[in-house]
Amino acid sequence: MALSVSDLPAIYTLLANSLSGDINVRKPAEDALAQFESRPGFCSCLMEVITAKDLVSQTDVRLMASVYFKNSVNRYWRNRRDSTGMSNEEKVHLRQKLLSHLREENYQIALTLAVVISKVARIDYPREWSDLFSVLAQQLQSADILTSHRIFMILFRTLKELSTKRLTSDQRTFAEIASQFFDYSWHLWQNDMQNMLHGFSVLAQNASELHHDDIYLTCERWLLCSKITRQLIVSGFQSDAKSIQEVQPVKKVCPVMLKAIQSFLPYYSSFQEKHSKFWDFLRKACTKLMKILIAIQQRHPYSFGDQSVLWPVVDFCLNKITDPEPDVLSFEEFLIQCMSMMKSVLECREYKPFLTGRVMDDNRVTLQEMKKNVSSAVAGVLASLLPSERVVLLCNILIRRYFVLTASDVEEWYQNPESFHHEQDSVLWSERLRPCAEALYIVLFENHSQLLGPVVVSILQEAMNACPSSVSDISPQLLLKDAAYGAAAYVYYELSNYLSFKDWFNGALSIELTNDHPNMRIIHRKVALILGQWVSEIKDDTRRPVYCALIKLLQEKDLCVRLAASRSLFFHIEDANFSEYEFSDLLPICWDSCFKLVEEVQEFDSKVQVLNTISSLIARITEVTPYANKLVQFFQKAWQESSGESLLQIQLLTALKNFVVALGYQSPMCYNMLLPILQSVININSPDELLEDSMQLWEATLSHAPSMVPQLLGYFPCLVEILEKSFDHLKVAASIIEGYIVLGGLEFLNMHAATLAKVLDLVIGNVNDRGLRSVLPLVDVLVQCFPGEVPQLISSSIQKLIIICLSGGDDHDPSKTAVKTSSAAILARILVMNTNYLAQLTSEPSLLAHLQKAGFPNEENILLCLVDVWLDKVDNVISTQKKIFGLALSIILTLRLPQVLDKLDQILSVCTSVILGGSEDLTEEESSSDNMQSSKLQVPSKEFRRRQIKFSDPVNQISLENSLRDNLQMCAALHGELFNTAMSKMHPAAFAQLKQALKMP
Repeated sequence: MALSVSDLPAIYTLLANSLSGDINVRKPAEDALAQFESRPGFCSCLMEVITAKDLVSQTDVRLMASVYFKNSVNRYWRNRRDSTGMSNEEKVHLRQKLLSHLREENYQIALTLAVVISKVARIDYPREWSDLFSVLAQQLQSADILTSHRIFMILFRTLKELSTKRLTSDQRTFAEIASQFFDYSWHLWQNDMQNMLHGFSVLAQNASELHHDDIYLTCERWLLCSKITRQLIVSGFQSDAKSIQEVQPVKKVCPVMLKAIQSFLPYYSSFQEKHSKFWDFLRKACTKLMKILIAIQQRHPYSFGDQSVLWPVVDFCLNKITDPEPDVLSFEEFLIQCMSMMKSVLECREYKPFLTGRVMDDNRVTLQEMKKNVSSAVAGVLASLLPSERVVLLCNILIRRYFVLTASDVEEWYQNPESFHHEQDSVLWSERLRPCAEALYIVLFENHSQLLGPVVVSILQEAMNACPSSVSDISPQLLLKDAAYGAAAYVYYELSNYLSFKDWFNGALSIELTNDHPNMRIIHRKVALILGQWVSEIKDDTRRPVYCALIKLLQEKDLCVRLAASRSLFFHIEDANFSEYEFSDLLPICWDSCFKLVEEVQEFDSKVQVLNTISSLIARITEVTPYANKLVQFFQKAWQESSGESLLQIQLLTALKNFVVALGYQSPMCYNMLLPILQSVININSPDELLEDSMQLWEATLSHAPSMVPQLLGYFPCLVEILEKSFDHLKVAASIIEGYIVLGGLEFLNMHAATLAKVLDLVIGNVNDRGLRSVLPLVDVLVQCFPGEVPQLISSSIQKLIIICLSGGDDHDPSKTAVKTSSAAILARILVMNTNYLAQLTSEPSLLAHLQKAGFPNEENILLCLVDVWLDKVDNVISTQKKIFGLALSIILTLRLPQVLDKLDQILSVCTSVILGGSEDLTEEESSSDNMQSSKLQVPSKEFRRRQIKFSDPVNQISLENSLRDNLQMCAALHGELFNTAMSKMHPAAFAQLKQALKMP
């Protein structure tokens, strides 16, 4: 039943009660409102509460109504299958009501309503709400400052929402909006800019007559207008990198925005103390304008590359970076944007030299040639902007000013070294000044490596000479050396042409580590960074000393240094040239240092970083057993402390898997720790994000277990719960099942027969061909190991295999062919090893019913149809399976069916080719036998048992030659003269081969 005006008092009361601090009042109100949400008229009632003039003072209730309104629009505006949605009449009413209530005084409510309008516009514009922008534009003509501010808030939110729609028609619509709305928006931006500058000028003279609220609203409106302009230029025009068409607004807007920044900056320092609200606006405005310029440059690089735009912007940014005014130097957010702009320009692909070929005598100008021409022009502008002297100056300034730690940095490090490590090295480069300067330096060096290589080496040499390793005072010289070390670390790949790592390490870096003064942590951290970054340049004769240096750094007192050492050690362990021999005697200290570090660090990122190092080390060394007890204790404690931290537990599970693999057949020594952890994570109630890693650990445990233990045997039912939930990890699940089959044997089958049958029935017929190819080998191994028990047990799955074999559609699909071939091989094995069962199954009414449903004709004999499949697929299988097909076909000769004689020629041809080709198989089996003999002392792991099962396959003991001879005789006895007639039709060459195969005279 629809809600109406009469329900307004009740809804108002519920909204008021939903704000109550008393849960006994709040909870029933929230439940009642949740019930109302889906009823027609609810949004209309909320809108009445929001816009009611007599409720203007009830801000909290109106705000709550606006939140419910926004949520309801999100859920019910678009008609869905699971809900009736809103009626068209109510939607029309709400759209009109929203546009009639533009002068909302409360900012939060106005913002929420702007979001609502944007969400509705995304769905309804332009089909159902074509007049949205025309109404807003009309209202702007006569609006006061507050109303115009609210309209621009709506415009910004709506344009932002529409710009994210990706369909071509939607992008075309947005382009039309941009073309219609840009001029008006830009005109208003310029007017507001003039008014603001006039207001700031008056404000700077401490004039009391200025209306602060009005000028501040103008500032806010101007900021919204700036964002709208950005949205229109960036999303309203196709990127000129694709179209090679000049985007006129870029040349119109960018120089003016740059002038706006230049006009604002003089007020930045003067407003800081006296007018903090406007100072905060200036901070936001300058940063936002520079971000807009960066966004435009990245979207329209060619238009931005025009000399009238690129030159003044880049020149301005370079001047602010290299020679900033004192107040700008403290304006870090703005300097970050200036550096980001320089980085974006320097690494812009469109500004690089363009290499294109050209067809001779072709005078047409191709798109690529147009790009090349524009790129060359822009490259010329950049070259004149960045002569060698200016590049060298910028490099020097970045290293000597922005890389140098400040007093506040050193204090921050002293107070919280762990946090300092992550803020300096893990933070996004665009969020902090030093990482941003480092990112710009790296790009600058890449562009000018030949010029800057000697410069950086010179700065490094100067810094080392000015601050010998014995100096431990935190002086400008020491801080410059720290900065120079960082500069050398970041560009190792190019700097190695100008600097010998061996000489540097022996002559300076290793000596730095002999000074243990607490202040030397600054230099030691950079040494640790260098040793990790330069890993590819470390040669054999230096590798051992570097390992020793990293272990020494890993034992220092400062957490920041130890974390840097841990990460660099990880790079060395992962390096292809890692030398376990030279690292082996350092392992005991390394393990202890890593374990201690994990205990001492507090932050999640730190624990993950050290765990990665431990996990990598476990995976890399060949002999982990001597350290197994320490690792067991570490994992036990680390797992207990990781409770509730899923991401940390994922890292622990990976490390545990590496540990189990490294222990190999000795893995039971960690079972007291491992199996309880494994049981907890394969439980259906454990977090989903742990499932993949826990299953891989489960699979590794089974693969490296020398024998089945009761606890592992008891975990198997968990697999059913996991697969019932999802088939995402079917491949690993298949390997786990195989582990249970080959390791648990008959004990496993006796305990979990029903569960195993359920798993196979759940998978076969319900997964795609790729999934079936993972599971079918398991069925083959099962039948091979337990030919008497398994077929009856998995009867439902075998029926599905018959349906797969007798279904068509695999002629042009290699995946389906592989599935059908594997299924046919399993059925052939069952016929050979349990003939009576398959004969009985093929006459089962349930199978006939399933086949009929699949479109298989009733009158066909199923076994004879399977014969056709075996004859068709025999060339698609490996040699062992060919023998199985041959044996199955020879058994078919014993059927009392006259149709067998129609296929006699083909059956004998296949069997003959298998027998005559058997010498290759014999060689393979003999080789396998030799391997088995040489492996007698080997512990029976999963891989060993798998080979053992393959070698002891009963099919290997059956002679196809004898079977065919005996079954031919039976076939002759069954069919008499008809048999002789069929044999006489054989080609003489085929008959001669048959006689050769059966060694007949």
